[in-house]
Amino acid sequence: MSGRSHKPRMPRGSAGRAPSSRSARAAGTSRTADSSRVFVPLVIFAVLAALFLVRLVYLQVIVAPTYSAQAQEARTVGFDIEPRRGTIYDRNGTVLAVSVDATTIYANPSEVEDIRSTASALAGVLGGEAADFESKLSANNTTFAFIQRKADVEKAKQVKELKLEGIYFIADTKRTYPNGRVGAQIIGLTDIDGNGLSGLEKYYDDALHGEVGRYEAERGRNGTPIPGGVREKTPAVDGQDIMIAVDIELQQYVEDRLLADEGGLTAGGGSAVVMDAETGEIYAAASLPLLDPNDRENLKPGATELQAVTDLFEPGSIFKSVSAMAILESGTMAPDTELFCPSEIEADGYIIKDAHDRGDATYTLRQIMDQSSNVGISLATENASANGVSGFQNLYNKINEYNLHTRTGVDYPGEGEEGTDNLGSLLPFDKWGKVQGYNISFGQGVSVTPLQMTRFYGALANGGVECTPHFLVSKPQTGETLEYATEKVIGSEKALTDMTDMLKTVVTEGTGADAAIEGYQVAGKTSTAEIYDEVNGGYRKGVYNMAFTGFVANSTGPQLVCFVGANETQYGSIVTPVFKDIMSTAIDRFNILPE
Repeated sequence: MSGRSHKPRMPRGSAGRAPSSRSARAAGTSRTADSSRVFVPLVIFAVLAALFLVRLVYLQVIVAPTYSAQAQEARTVGFDIEPRRGTIYDRNGTVLAVSVDATTIYANPSEVEDIRSTASALAGVLGGEAADFESKLSANNTTFAFIQRKADVEKAKQVKELKLEGIYFIADTKRTYPNGRVGAQIIGLTDIDGNGLSGLEKYYDDALHGEVGRYEAERGRNGTPIPGGVREKTPAVDGQDIMIAVDIELQQYVEDRLLADEGGLTAGGGSAVVMDAETGEIYAAASLPLLDPNDRENLKPGATELQAVTDLFEPGSIFKSVSAMAILESGTMAPDTELFCPSEIEADGYIIKDAHDRGDATYTLRQIMDQSSNVGISLATENASANGVSGFQNLYNKINEYNLHTRTGVDYPGEGEEGTDNLGSLLPFDKWGKVQGYNISFGQGVSVTPLQMTRFYGALANGGVECTPHFLVSKPQTGETLEYATEKVIGSEKALTDMTDMLKTVVTEGTGADAAIEGYQVAGKTSTAEIYDEVNGGYRKGVYNMAFTGFVANSTGPQLVCFVGANETQYGSIVTPVFKDIMSTAIDRFNILPE
């Protein structure tokens, strides 16, 4: 063994040598690249996860309610449930307006495969043009389109038997009027949704209409509501029934009688009112042209309004009863007090004369009334000064005391302007000259409604007490009966007796002779009123508004007062026979006997 020491040899390739600086840098770069390759996917994954999370929050939190609603809408059908509208009865329980069963037909346009043939089939049953149904069946972006609202049940049944794809049915009701045009102006109309448009249908809409319900149901893929899939159903609350004072048989006679006078009343229009003076109940009322609720396409102007309530007119000589009542209450004249009445008088440059030519005459107040003298009532009114109040001031005060410048309060739409109690034209007294005083005394230069005059004559027949004219009597379902205001407007019993006596003379000896009814004492007053020309000014020549208002002064039973008027007609006695016929019919119908 040698004593020399040996160092171990390193393998070839210098693996054991210390690395150079270049080699160290290369190794570090390799490790960084490896780290980057791992980090980039992590970043990408994190970004994608964040985007997914944001999208998830957006879908589930922000727009989820909207998408949910859209999905809900896509699989549900919903519609309002109309309540059954209350029935309207006359005073005897006769049905005047009633809601009957009907069917509303609708479509889901997205389910209709053959639009043309479906439209043709619908037109074949329901009538109309196929093209009209095509436009409904081809509607875009909707799952609900009305085909026909409130169709007859039998018609709907025929459509149902066709088994048309995408066509569905809803139980519904529709308004019908069993008496057609009889009483239609009073009753009024409703629209397709059951809302009152005119008459009592409008005035009492809140009571008659009821409360709308709501129906929503889930649908299957074919659009049919799923049994048991109702999500929400709010039941409709039916409307209340009402009973009104109208007697439909008397109402029919009144309308027929107005229509019968082709050469008089019908030519320019006319009105009639029958009211119980003791209660204010209106038994009948009509104005020409009449309303046919079953022919809405041919409605004449004014047909939907009861013009006896809504329209103003210059009353003419029926207003002389107002002036005569004011004179009697002043105590300046009695029925047989005489007054010189020249053939004409002058006022503020105008000439006042009677409607018929005559010479100078001396008349009693009774004769002034039965001969309907304009000159006589003018002078008598001017002379009716008492207690420091002039005759004209007295008349002005009495017009207001008798409520001839205020609304009657009748339960019918269209009487007067909203927000004011005033109705008609009456100049403030400080605007009156002598000619205004004269003119107003005989019913010119002042405007009223026929119902206002009916109420005033009702006070003459009812001991000086005015009753609020009205239609509604009761609500049968609740047993509620209505009470209406009354007011004593004439305090002197002697003046009332004298006034009634003079009005009876108008019929027995004066211009109202054709209103006489055998066995009864009729009291009333005629009128031939000139018509003011709103366009050209002044009064029109050769045409007049004719009227008669009166009552039976010696009767039992209902104390009925009646107004009859004819518009724009020739001079002549055409309304008094109509009054006679209407009152004679009422006497027979209500068994009114003379005392």
